Amino acid sequence: MGLETSHLMTILSCKCPSCGEAGLFEVKNPYKLRSFTKMHKACPNCDADFVKEPGFYFGAAYVSYGITVGLWVALLVALITFDALQLIEFGFLTHPGTFIICGVSMLLTLLPIIYRVSRSIWLSIFTKRIIK
Repeated sequence: MGLETSHLMTILSCKCPSCGEAGLFEVKNPYKLRSFTKMHKACPNCDADFVKEPGFYFGAAYVSYGITVGLWVALLVALITFDALQLIEFGFLTHPGTFIICGVSMLLTLLPIIYRVSRSIWLSIFTKRIIK
């Protein structure tokens, strides 16, 4: 199984979790903000259903929450590391503005990607993969 067909790459590239060929979203660019949420109803390649039931993607909010918490922790570790290397001056209790501004700007920048990847992860949990 090559890197281009691995299950992890299928999830991260937002491809169909069943066949791994077609994209989940109508527009490939996640930063086209008018259409970054529009998904295909079914896979154009294998006809796998992407809308399992009404409200199916509410569970993707839990995946998105986990990704967001991981990013906040990674940011905190990065800021503490930069402080230890004396690249910046940072203390969690003495410079909370730095942490909040960096975190909010990071999350606003990554919002379309987090949205798409969390839906892709959620869908891949409940879709059987077709092995070629």
